[in-house]
Formats: sequence, structure tokens, C-alpha cells
Amino acid sequence: MSTPRVTVVMSVYNDGPFVGHAIDSMLDQTFGNFEFLIVDDRSNDDSADVIAERAASDPRIRVLPSPEKGRIPALNTLLSAARGEWIALMDSDDYSMPDRLEKQLALADSDPRLGVIACHATLIDAAGKTIGEDPMKPLVHEEFVAALEDKPLLNHNAVIYRREAVLAVGGYHRAFIHAEDYDLWTRLIDRVRFANLPDRLVTYRLYPGQTSSRHVVAQTTNAVVSYLAYRERAAGRPDPTAHLHAIPPIDALDLLFGHEGAASYVRSRIVERVLYSPEALSGEGYEPILGHIAEHGAEPRLWRASARLLKAGHPGKAAGMARALMKASHR
Repeated sequence: MSTPRVTVVMSVYNDGPFVGHAIDSMLDQTFGNFEFLIVDDRSNDDSADVIAERAASDPRIRVLPSPEKGRIPALNTLLSAARGEWIALMDSDDYSMPDRLEKQLALADSDPRLGVIACHATLIDAAGKTIGEDPMKPLVHEEFVAALEDKPLLNHNAVIYRREAVLAVGGYHRAFIHAEDYDLWTRLIDRVRFANLPDRLVTYRLYPGQTSSRHVVAQTTNAVVSYLAYRERAAGRPDPTAHLHAIPPIDALDLLFGHEGAASYVRSRIVERVLYSPEALSGEGYEPILGHIAEHGAEPRLWRASARLLKAGHPGKAAGMARALMKASHR
């Protein structure tokens, strides 16, 4: 069997209503020299049946067994089995425009230094209705470097990357669950050049309960720790996260990095993400925001956040936050 130029990879978990459309959108690409590898991450809906039906009708599809539960093991399994020079990522609840791969590969052919290429997205709801567009992200490598600390970089479901470059940095690191893509970009950005097409060649589906909304604190924590590890490497120091299987609690981060300020920085970034979400504030974001108040005092925006907690039906958490703010005010 000839070696394909591209390997399309997809990890699927309980996306039965969407995965058929996602697969079809890749099978209908104007560029056809690809293999399509899929791991069903032990779904308990009809995802496996939908995948099997598509695999039976197109020889480019190969379904791989799930090595262990979890998106990161699934992605590394797909990466290890891939044969293409380029890996094209595809999420199982979104879909790609027919010319996505053609346009991305044309850009790749224009500059051999490029190793990561993405594009922009149209936002859709659970029913597939267009509800907006994602904000413009960096387009050229220098803009990616400048935005690395605190701005969105890439739509993971829109990326193609060079397989050998990602294997050279160890693939996806399991410690950075919910931020595994951002962590990968921080380890690649000094090795290959990044680019983003302005074209909206994928969709991004927004609906209640998706991973990015359920795990905002863990996602933020792990992304910020990844950025701090990038700073350590950039300064010529060892990466203290390189061999971790899990990110330690926030209070242990100063010890991990060997200097003060890491934990405080992580908490401040969490506050920025959860401040206007009473659900996140009353859940995993509650302890980090109390720590932030103890360190930085009673900011007016935090009083307003306490009022939002009360209005949203979390009187106990609102009172606890108010007590912390009053204590900070009298220091």
C-alpha cells in the first residue's frame, strides 16, 4: 500500500449524533491522498456503529483499538500508527470544508520551514446552525510567539502538523489533560514555524456540557503550567514538568518550579477565566479565587463576582467569598 501524504486522525467519545458528518467531511476532501485513523475512546452510545459503517464503505479508514481510556492516550496511539508526512486533526463533533486539506497543503508547499498549519472556524450549535465566527488568531509565526502567553493560538480541530516534528518532542504529554494541545504548541514553537490560514475551513460546535466548559479550571491550570515550563526551557533551565504524569496542586507549584510566584500566577490566570461564570466560581474555581484574594486583596471586581454568586443561587459560596474580601480589606 503506497504511503499517504496525510494521515487524518480522530479520537471519538460519545459523539454518535455528530461523528458521521465529521467523517464524511474528511472523505469528501478535494485532496484525497490520505489514510484516516480513528480511535473510539470506549463510547457508550452508537459512535462505534457509525464509525464501523463508514469504515466498511471506504478503505482509507482504519479503526484502531483504544489502548486505555482518555483522549491523550488515544491521540498518541493515532500518532504512533500514522504513516503520513502530515497529520490532520479532526474532532468528531465538528466538520471540515471540502478544500481544507488542499489549502493547508498548498501553504505547506510554499515554505518547507512550516510545521504547524491551522485555519479559522465557523461556530455552530448542537443542531449545526451557524451562530458566529471564532475571533481571528495569529497568522504568521512571529505573531504566535508574541501571543503565546495569553491569547488563543490555534483551533486544535483545524491543525495539520508534521508527524516527525511532533514525535521528536514526545507527542502529547499525559500530565496536561484538557490542555494537551497548548502544551504541544509550546514544545514545538521553537522547532518549526507556525501559520494560520484566515479562511474558515472548519466548524466548531458549541453546546452545554462539552469538555471545554466543564473543565475550565483544570484546562487553565494546566495551560498556564505549560507556559511556565516553556519559560524555564527558554531560559536554559530544565523543564520540571517533563516527566510528570499529573500536574501537582496549585500550592505545590512554587516547589515544582523552584521559585516563588508560580502558584500566584496560576491563580491569577484562573480568576481571569472564571470571574464571570458563577458555575465555575462556585465549583473548581472557588479555592483558587480565595487564594487570589488572600494574596492580592479586595479588588472591586471580586466584590461584584461575589454578588453574582449570590444572584446565581450560591449563597454559601457568596458569603465565604465576601468574608475573605472583608478580611483582606482590613489587613
